[in-house]
Amino acid sequence: MKRKRPSIRAAFALLIVAVAAPHLAAERFRFRYETGARYRIVSRVDEKVYINDEFSHRADILNRIAVSVVEARDGTGTLEVVFQTSERAFGRTDVYEWSEEYESRYVRDAWGVYEIGEEYFMPVVRNVPRFPDRDIAPGESWTAPGEEVHDFRANFGVSNAYRFPIEVSYTYLGRDRLDGTMYDKISIRYTVFHKAAPQPGVSLYPVRIFGYSDQILYWDNLAGRPYHYSEEFDFFFTLSSGDTVEYIGTAEATVIESTGMAKADLADEIREELDRSAVEDTEVSVSDEGVVLSLQNIQFLPDSSILQDSEKDKLQIVAEILKRYPERDILIVGHTALAGTAAGRQYLSEKRARAVGNYLLELRARREEQIVTRGMGAREPIADNSTEEGRRKNRRVEITILEN
Repeated sequence: MKRKRPSIRAAFALLIVAVAAPHLAAERFRFRYETGARYRIVSRVDEKVYINDEFSHRADILNRIAVSVVEARDGTGTLEVVFQTSERAFGRTDVYEWSEEYESRYVRDAWGVYEIGEEYFMPVVRNVPRFPDRDIAPGESWTAPGEEVHDFRANFGVSNAYRFPIEVSYTYLGRDRLDGTMYDKISIRYTVFHKAAPQPGVSLYPVRIFGYSDQILYWDNLAGRPYHYSEEFDFFFTLSSGDTVEYIGTAEATVIESTGMAKADLADEIREELDRSAVEDTEVSVSDEGVVLSLQNIQFLPDSSILQDSEKDKLQIVAEILKRYPERDILIVGHTALAGTAAGRQYLSEKRARAVGNYLLELRARREEQIVTRGMGAREPIADNSTEEGRRKNRRVEITILEN
């Protein structure tokens, strides 16, 4: 059974997206928000899944979380967040394939407490970390309530967000060095034993959840923001059928402050380079997410995801362009013309996007955690599928250089 909640345990990474205020005392921690600030969090999860105590599969999960502070007022921040999750088979060293995307909006105060609507499924772990309104000495501990929220729509048909309280224990471990820099180190731990109420109209659902999460948060108190977190977890679900599912794994995440992108200027630079290199069937545009390079009429062997040599030559030029902006992640989306079945189109678009991503990875245009691929089938045409010229345009792969 594949668990359909997007960030697994690594959704905790969202919980450290806000920035801590400059401390009045060395051990006083607060969140601070600046209108217009943008962040992204990249997290990795290594998870093993057991069904009825027998090994089922192992997952390698990448989570990319884009955060915008849309308003800061009186020590609180209103955040708009996009959670994008992707996966690949464990042990692979190729690109990740898109899995789920969620949007969320909430207010968080200076101590880490959320105000969030019932309609949002993300983040999974809320009100963590939560700081007391006092100075904290190294070795000192405190506890505070938190909450877990899960999306069980796909696996169990539970339509609303499935939530339960947690009691979280914190210990300030003092200063420690990571990646050559000193940070404030905080231990975060909690156990879960939750017995669920019956779910009306749902035949299969979790009736008991128990387990633990053991986390280390590196908090940059001088710069005023978190830097990194790591986690070990083991969660055990007993279902209404009597079956059991267990998730055991590790996760880690890093918060990265985004830099602004002059999208129009960047698009012009890329167009000029494509023109100089005489790269045909390409268009460059600006979107909300970043700058989109559309490779139209991209050529594969018939009904396959094997790139023709002419397209490899084109992608070598594209790779050199991408290398000029190495800090930007990219999203690669495959599209097809309206031919064959919907399932066939979807499959082909996914495989072709993956082929382009893996070739760019081979050319070292990006690291593997910087590339996510997705297939859209024929759902987003840009031209008339009744004409050959329209179908040429619709058979495309779009590479988006992401702003955040």
